[in-house]
Amino acid sequence: MMCTKRVLAILCLLGGFLHHLNEAVTSSEFRLDGDYLIGGLFDIHLASKVLNGDRPETITCSSHPFILTSYRRLQIMRFSTEQINNSTNLLPGVTLGYEIFDHCSDTKNFPGIFKLISADGIVQPWDQSNVNVSKVIAVVGTYTSTETLTVAPLFMTNLIPMVTYAAASSVLSEKTYFPSFLRTVHPNKHIIEVFFYILQKFNWRWVSFLYTDGDYGKDGLDLFQNMIKDTEICLAYTKSLDENTDYPPMFQQLESQRVNVIIAFTLEWTAEDLIKGAIKHNFTNKVWIAGDGWSLHQKLRREKGIRKIGTVLGVAEPVITIPGFSDFIHSSKTLCQTENPEQGRFCNQISNCNNLTAEDVINADPSFSFSVYAAVYSIAKALHAVLQCGDGRCNRTIPVKPHMVLAALRKSNFTLLNQRIQFDKNGDPKFGSYSIFYWNQIGETEEVGVYHFESFFHINRTKIQWHGNGEVPSSFCSKECPAGFSKTQEGIYKCCFNCTICPSGTYINTTEDPYNCISCKETEWSDPGSTLCRLRLVEFIPFTDSGAIVIVMGTCTLMGLTVAISVLFAINYHTPVVRSAGGPMCFLILGCLALCSLSVFFYFDKPTSASCVFRFLPFLLFFTVCLAGFVVRSFQIVCIFKIAAKFPKLLSWWMKYHGQWLVISVAFVTQAVLLLISYSITPPKPYSDRLLYLDKTILGCDIDLKSMSGPVIFLSLLCCLCFIFSYMAKDLPKNYNEAKSITFCLMLLILTWIIFATSSILYRGKYVSSFNALAVLSSLYSFLVWYFFPKCYIIMFHPNKNTQQHFQCLIQNYTKTISQ
Repeated sequence: MMCTKRVLAILCLLGGFLHHLNEAVTSSEFRLDGDYLIGGLFDIHLASKVLNGDRPETITCSSHPFILTSYRRLQIMRFSTEQINNSTNLLPGVTLGYEIFDHCSDTKNFPGIFKLISADGIVQPWDQSNVNVSKVIAVVGTYTSTETLTVAPLFMTNLIPMVTYAAASSVLSEKTYFPSFLRTVHPNKHIIEVFFYILQKFNWRWVSFLYTDGDYGKDGLDLFQNMIKDTEICLAYTKSLDENTDYPPMFQQLESQRVNVIIAFTLEWTAEDLIKGAIKHNFTNKVWIAGDGWSLHQKLRREKGIRKIGTVLGVAEPVITIPGFSDFIHSSKTLCQTENPEQGRFCNQISNCNNLTAEDVINADPSFSFSVYAAVYSIAKALHAVLQCGDGRCNRTIPVKPHMVLAALRKSNFTLLNQRIQFDKNGDPKFGSYSIFYWNQIGETEEVGVYHFESFFHINRTKIQWHGNGEVPSSFCSKECPAGFSKTQEGIYKCCFNCTICPSGTYINTTEDPYNCISCKETEWSDPGSTLCRLRLVEFIPFTDSGAIVIVMGTCTLMGLTVAISVLFAINYHTPVVRSAGGPMCFLILGCLALCSLSVFFYFDKPTSASCVFRFLPFLLFFTVCLAGFVVRSFQIVCIFKIAAKFPKLLSWWMKYHGQWLVISVAFVTQAVLLLISYSITPPKPYSDRLLYLDKTILGCDIDLKSMSGPVIFLSLLCCLCFIFSYMAKDLPKNYNEAKSITFCLMLLILTWIIFATSSILYRGKYVSSFNALAVLSSLYSFLVWYFFPKCYIIMFHPNKNTQQHFQCLIQNYTKTISQ
């Protein structure tokens, strides 16, 4: 739409110019007659932006600065045409001519465009194309994207193929708007990819992007911003450049932001102002990445003071030597000549290159030379296909229309100087590559890398002599965080951040998310500042543990002793010692002690739901029976010697209803009910303690103290009753004073569990299970050793004390003592 408006603003000039443009001219470097013509648009001069005047006027390009590189490209087109015409195979019997114009302005060069699309001063509509049709079958040009976007709609209307050699804006690939547009230069996205790979290769994160003010530069900026959007690269500074740019403030801004890498995506004349400004204002020691517009600039790399600005890396298509071109230039007689000043003034066909030698043209910047060469040959090959050339002749009876040449161009498939020339569906080239150039110390460009589109990138950093200390310069807003640290972004730039160490139990994965520490799994652990998690060491007490072996052996010994004592008591069942120890109740207590010891075996190996239940159930249930038995035994002793005389009915009731068995049964049933209720509410279950140690998981059993409080309190109550009754009987006859043994056993029991409770508070490791098993075993041994062993000792080693007479004597002495 913008392009159309630009065109309409100048249409009024058409009538005034066409009659001048049709004046006959002789052969010159701008025009060559032929059966078919190719239009050429080259910006041989550079016109600054012209302010709008008070009346319409055209522009005289030759009055503006001369551009040698563009003039070289014009000569490439002339040479290509002559080479094609001299070929006996490509277009036999057909001559190819050209009409070239100096396209020095974006908006003031329409007379040349109208000349290309007109015939006899008339632009014919499409439905009258058979009348006075222009001989131009295709156009080569223009140079910049803005120029191309301005004039392309005029050629698109009649589907005149427009093959550009340098316009790289992405929008030109859209066939909806530019159906007859093709190009032999790659669109901007490919060179932007090379910039990106270079930045990644040298780990440059903090960069600036300077670009030519226009469609070309803005397109490059948009592509670059999209390319780095989800990467670690940040765009610190951007600025469009034109002839009015004030460079000192820009350089100061770049210095203040500590930007050490500058991408200069500019045209050659803009780059000249930029680099000369950097030299003038002492803007030094930077890395400059040049676009293909000035990477091979001949004069600029030899500019005085160029070494001060730093290191220059350029990206451009590789230089391809075109055979015969030098000889053509040396032999050319029309170099910098024009024979009709009036015609040249109107048509901009004056080169105005006084004192220019053939060597100057040959040694000029070769950028886009092969692109021009390929563009001309592509058109010639397409014409070859349309005219059905072969066997040394072409079918000249075929009326050639531009749209026919366009259809053949799209199918191009031929080899030119070892390059396979083909176009994709968007009219973009499927051939070529990019080279990375380094401006060395002697002012020459040295190839240090290569990029084959979407397949291969390589750069030899050893060939680059960096400014400063010779090491690869760095460019970052914030230094990269050490391993194990997360980033906290500062401001709008993700490259500016603070570093925070990841706490224990977390790690950082910089490839996935460098900004957040990730929590380890429950089965893993990490130190502060970790980049990975390690598996926790799972700890429990196996049966093979030395402590477990000792405790298990002690448990087996206890069970053996209970059996042995039971056998001994059974043999001496009717003796006074056994009778005084409790008689048949002894066997119940010994059996319960053995059953209690079963709990010990479940404190070892990996905890399960069953093992957690049986760690506590046998001990709590059967130890209740043991304590109830000792309560009854203590009560009986006190009752016989102290209560019977005062309360004879109580003794008779106790004897009649077998009070001792009734109490033990009630205690057993009560504890069984309490345990059933407790286990129904919250049964013990396996538990993994991961809070105690960072790198370990301690396996144990989780007990709900609230739900287990009932059985524990009931057991404690029995212990207290037992202690009270046994303490009351402390002064009874020696051989009947089992109460003293019971008291001592209870004191050991209480001391054992106090020690266990204290150690459990002070130590929370895997050996808590061993301590618990040891406390259970110690509780059982306290009764076995201090209550039953003395009885066994008398039975086995003092049988004289195990007689009825001895016990009666002791009772008589106790009675006398009481009566006194």
